[in-house]
Amino acid sequence: MTISPIIPEQTWEIRHRVMWPVQPFDYVKLANDNEGLHFGYFVDGNLISVISGFFNEETKEAQFRKFATLQEFQSKGYGSQLLSHLIEEFTARGAIRIWCNARVIATALYERFGMHKTNQTFTKLGIDYVVMEKVI
Repeated sequence: MTISPIIPEQTWEIRHRVMWPVQPFDYVKLANDNEGLHFGYFVDGNLISVISGFFNEETKEAQFRKFATLQEFQSKGYGSQLLSHLIEEFTARGAIRIWCNARVIATALYERFGMHKTNQTFTKLGIDYVVMEKVI
């Protein structure tokens, strides 16, 4: 089991399978993917979880996006290890705020990392989201 940097293209299949399987494949690609930090969690050499992070040097704010773990590997702690790794990376770069657009059904996970819900909410394609943040 290892966490390694990956290229944006390596994230797309898992993003699509886990997050938006009924949408066209290109739906999971981000316009600024090439500007991000992307990490993958590998089990027995197979990529099973991905996360993408975007750090703003000017504001020292960091956002993570497109965090997805293959269904058969969920609830085993792999995703938590991956998120922890990205938070450490952001902190080492001097982040003062880390945030995400969390699916409402997943907020408990982010709360375990010291993140708090804000009053910013929205719905996208029938899924409810809340902006969550951690101020360092």
